Amino acid sequence: MDEVLVEDRPDGVRILRLNRPERLNALTPDMVGGLIAAMDGPPGCRAILLTGMGRGFCAGVDIAGADERQRGRSNADAIVMQERFAGMVLAVARTPVPVVAAVNGPVAGAGLALALASDIRLAARSARFIIGAPSIGLSAGECGISYFLPRLIGLGRAAEIMLTNRHVAADEAVSLGLVTSLVDDGELPARADEVLSALVALSPFGQKMTKQVYRSTIDSSSLEAALELENRTQILANATADAAEARAAFLEKRAPVFTGR
Repeated sequence: MDEVLVEDRPDGVRILRLNRPERLNALTPDMVGGLIAAMDGPPGCRAILLTGMGRGFCAGVDIAGADERQRGRSNADAIVMQERFAGMVLAVARTPVPVVAAVNGPVAGAGLALALASDIRLAARSARFIIGAPSIGLSAGECGISYFLPRLIGLGRAAEIMLTNRHVAADEAVSLGLVTSLVDDGELPARADEVLSALVALSPFGQKMTKQVYRSTIDSSSLEAALELENRTQILANATADAAEARAAFLEKRAPVFTGR
């Protein structure tokens, strides 16, 4: 059984389903490798949906398997594995298309990092957001959690959650701004489809540039640096065939047909 199920839809959406439901989709090295590879979508990929099979999104690292793998392992081996898991999060953040995480139940540890690294987070009411690592004597900062969480909800709230290791229920996650939509469990796929439809309705180049800009300007050294990047990006986008098509469609009162050029 494939641990990461990949489905490519005709509309350009790639769906990635974590597929170890008997272990709440806990991550193995093979799953990590599969996710990294799957983030490089096929030509024409417009958006990626990340979700879990069964009753949970992802329980983080498979602790039982990790304990077995650690026996007799050197620190040099350990850092290679740690960097591999961190590379999974980088792959989500760096893929040029928008990534939507549909959190269908508990999410913890490196699984939480996957959701945080995504561009849009949707949650079912059964979702719970858990850091988890402090429970096994580790730091709450792993796989980018200490980078993304303060940027999403503010340093004070992030520090409280990371230091107390408390679980965040779905309704609180919405109020904190950790997720943007909260729906009943059975409605999560439909809500995800609504968001994905909105994403693929826009210019592929424009969407790529939007993600590239906000991933860069969040850490800009100044407003001037952010504006410089935005200005150059808009000039590039304005010269595309899709921008010309959008202008023509506006004047002709019709829906634009984008080609990604």
